[in-house]
Amino acid sequence: MKSNNRMIRINDEIKKELSEIIRADLKDPRVGVVTSVLKAETTNDLKYCKVYISVLGDDEKKNEVMSVIKGASGFIRSLIAKRINLRITPEFTFILDDSLDYSFKIDKILKDINKES
Repeated sequence: MKSNNRMIRINDEIKKELSEIIRADLKDPRVGVVTSVLKAETTNDLKYCKVYISVLGDDEKKNEVMSVIKGASGFIRSLIAKRINLRITPEFTFILDDSLDYSFKIDKILKDINKES
């Protein structure tokens, strides 16, 4: 149980630091305020971390932001190593998460149904 709590704390800390890095330290103008880190899942051996990112905008904007973030993964990893004291700094895999878009779509459908009733 202790390792599970430890992993939860590590994932939360990585998520918090990645959010700060993406907002403040990435100087690329293509990555804006509409980018947010939703979740970080680190393996138990701390070698790999899947990071789920949400980007508001059209598909072209999403792909552009994800390519910038993936291109800066080495820079992001070095900043995480400086900010979080871990024996091993994980390699990041950034995954585009469309769950917010899906929830907006469902919300719109439900509002349309309520208007018709």
